[in-house]
Amino acid sequence: MKRRTFLQGISVATALPALSFLLPTQLVAGDINPQTAIEPLNKPREAWRELVSPEAYRVLFEEHTEEPGSSELNHEHRAGTFICAACYLPLFESQHKYESGTGWPSFTQPIPGHMGTRRDFKLIFLRTEYHCIRCGGHQGHVFKDGPPPRGERWCNNGLALKFVLETDQLPTPRG
Repeated sequence: MKRRTFLQGISVATALPALSFLLPTQLVAGDINPQTAIEPLNKPREAWRELVSPEAYRVLFEEHTEEPGSSELNHEHRAGTFICAACYLPLFESQHKYESGTGWPSFTQPIPGHMGTRRDFKLIFLRTEYHCIRCGGHQGHVFKDGPPPRGERWCNNGLALKFVLETDQLPTPRG
């Protein structure tokens, strides 16, 4: 193999992850591998733009990632429930939150049946991303490096969640 061909190949492989954000994603909740009987809303992602902040919209419906350490939810340790910032479906219970050291709110498990997963190749290597099963909002990625007994780290974007104290009533799901 010629050196020039090799270097061009390396350049392309290096640039692909950086350019992956340019790829359009037309995801609705029905496109996700479901783990539940919750009925997906199948609402177009554009319809959520007026219901969430521009920053939350970029994370939830354009699948961007917030900066590590930027979420106030990293420091949320009170008893309660973490809900989807778009449709308000409960996604995580606070007893499953832990400090992963990654800079993003992390959980050992979601509320059963409230997440859908799909394979993500945006960074060349395979990852598993997860979405709210109801609205399709992108939450984060699940990794196999979490604490026992499950060994899972559900790494979530804080902008994709809202926290509701245990003593407060959960909001009615919207959509």
